[in-house]
Amino acid sequence: MTHPSPRLLRAALSIALLLGPAAAQNAAPATATPVTGTPTGTPATAASAVTAPAAAGPATPLDTLLLALRAAPGWRSADLSYRAAQLQLDSARLRAGLTLTAGGSGSLSKVPWDTGDWTGNGTLTVTASLPVLPWSPLLEGVRSAERGLQTAALDLRAARGSLTTQLWQAYAGLRAASDALTLADAQLTLSTQVLDIARAQRAQGLLTESALLDRQANLEAAQAGRDRAAGALRQARLGLTRLLGSDPLPAAPDLSRPLPDLTPAGDEAALIAHALAQRPEVRRAQATLADAQAARDAAALAARLPDLTASVSAGQLASATGAAGRTVSGSLNLTTGVLGAQLSVPLREAKSPVSGVSLALSASIPILGSTESAALRQAELGVQQATLALDAARQSAELDVRTRVQAAQDERGALDAARTRVQAAELAAQAAQARLDAGLATRLDVAQANLNLTQAEQALRAQLDRVAVAGAALAQATTDLDPLLLTLPTLPTGGRP
Repeated sequence: MTHPSPRLLRAALSIALLLGPAAAQNAAPATATPVTGTPTGTPATAASAVTAPAAAGPATPLDTLLLALRAAPGWRSADLSYRAAQLQLDSARLRAGLTLTAGGSGSLSKVPWDTGDWTGNGTLTVTASLPVLPWSPLLEGVRSAERGLQTAALDLRAARGSLTTQLWQAYAGLRAASDALTLADAQLTLSTQVLDIARAQRAQGLLTESALLDRQANLEAAQAGRDRAAGALRQARLGLTRLLGSDPLPAAPDLSRPLPDLTPAGDEAALIAHALAQRPEVRRAQATLADAQAARDAAALAARLPDLTASVSAGQLASATGAAGRTVSGSLNLTTGVLGAQLSVPLREAKSPVSGVSLALSASIPILGSTESAALRQAELGVQQATLALDAARQSAELDVRTRVQAAQDERGALDAARTRVQAAELAAQAAQARLDAGLATRLDVAQANLNLTQAEQALRAQLDRVAVAGAALAQATTDLDPLLLTLPTLPTGGRP
């Protein structure tokens, strides 16, 4: 049997002394940290994925971020846009409702100038108007504002969903940056141990100067990688601050909670059909088409109907010998569809008043220079353009859903490989520990195997986050993502959200 040389024994003893502090930490076999996530299989619906009650205890960083998102600038801006659409509808309804105005007029005359007396007269009037015909522009303005409000509601939901998806991405990026910093710290520690061993070997003449410099370069690279990871973590925090307008997280948040999977259930055809019915750009294109059709109908009506107004007056009408007294009049314009009524009361009683009724009908028909036919052709072109825009919006929405479905399937398909790598890393770590116990490996080998296991676990966590982000993006594309259903932190007794 060949015995080891004294030089090799001294080198082994030096390595053991250098790795003495690490021996206590690596005495037990390395075990994998379980990674939680959504199991494979049929994904849950968006509603069922987000309506689960929050766990008892303090709010997690994800709950804090979800609550802070409701005060984010983008969230408030979306609320203001919806409020503006509400005010526009209220204004349209006021214009199309019953209007009542009061007015007055006065006159002072002297006829004839040289021999006449000054005569004064005043009249108080009350006027009411109401659009009654269905093609009235005021009523069409209400219908257009209602369509605008429906579109604004969808835009509000879509904006909130987009912000929630951005928060998902930012949180996943923050978790990835935190894991990268942890891994960089472990790599730096391992590189430091390797350099210490190399220096001891160099002092005993067991290692060349070139090999020692190579170990030192590895340590310097590990230190630079650690600095980059720390900078990436700071950038991830700044990204959250930009999204939320503030940073509600503590200095060292616990980012162990994974993202919930919001992937909507259903096959691709059902998801596309739901998206085409609820996507805001599709509904906006439909509203634009309805407005264009209403404008075309109005232009066609204006081309067919003359500007016709029928009016009636009753009461103390004006005569050849005196001014009018108390009168009531009404009018209906066929083009605008507005019914008007007026009550006129003079401040001075008319002399010798005569009661009667007066009917009037006025019409205006253009003969030369009419623009109605050109306006009708322009309105028809507007309908064609709106139809093409609607088709384009539907095609874009369908392509978006198909793309996100494929992305979600790709990310979910990569989970099995990530889990297998974790299992392989666990077995490798256990084997390294067994070889160490048998004297066939060094503690450096065990440390490297544990580092590989940490890398595999972090890769699995990152893949689970990518699945969750892809699912949230798909739920946003199909309008299944409702940010108001997301779990909020449990409030203390007597608290209010």
